[in-house]
Amino acid sequence: MERLVNKLNSFSILIVEDDDFIREKLVTILNFYFKKVFQSDNAYDGYELYLENKPDLIITDIEMQDENGIELIKKIRSIHIGIPIIVISAYSKEEYLLELINLKISHYILKPVSNKKLYEAISVSLFNENHTMFELYPSMYLDIENNTLLYNDETITLKKKDKHFLELLYKNKDKITTYDMIDEYIWGEKEMTQNALKTFIKELRKKLPAQIIENVIQEGYILKTL
Repeated sequence: MERLVNKLNSFSILIVEDDDFIREKLVTILNFYFKKVFQSDNAYDGYELYLENKPDLIITDIEMQDENGIELIKKIRSIHIGIPIIVISAYSKEEYLLELINLKISHYILKPVSNKKLYEAISVSLFNENHTMFELYPSMYLDIENNTLLYNDETITLKKKDKHFLELLYKNKDKITTYDMIDEYIWGEKEMTQNALKTFIKELRKKLPAQIIENVIQEGYILKTL
């Protein structure tokens, strides 16, 4: 447990739960361990918090008053297929479970949520499935935690937007990262113009020791591999 606590203090988490008692209990517990805890009592605001803060882990309920938690997960998965998501629910309906498997959630916990179940789910979700360092290209690694790019003996400092864009490319490395995905995940509520995107890509490419960003005309970008 102590080892897990020491690891968690560099991570942030988003909790989306409409039951005030359960949500406040989770926030109280997790505030001791995580660098930052964001919370929402509905899926709509939860999604906005996700876009604004880019947490490392999400815990969400399924059946909420404004929007089903599965719809929230679908929206998040449409722009980020790799972020670990833990689902907590009072229901074990078969249709939910099948859909959640297809959405590649990290863990499913039936209520009531004990501390033991919670810690196990967090440990598996963050440290068995999610990595803070990704190999973008041979000898080129993206260090999520430190906002840097490592290439041989060189360390390149990245802006937050640079990091999120490269992480998004990696998470979607087998398919095109579309303009809509970039707009939603990187720009969020701000307007993304084509000129702003072109300037951003141009400046980012100058920092990269190898040209790994490949443009797909009228569609988006893809991570170039050997």
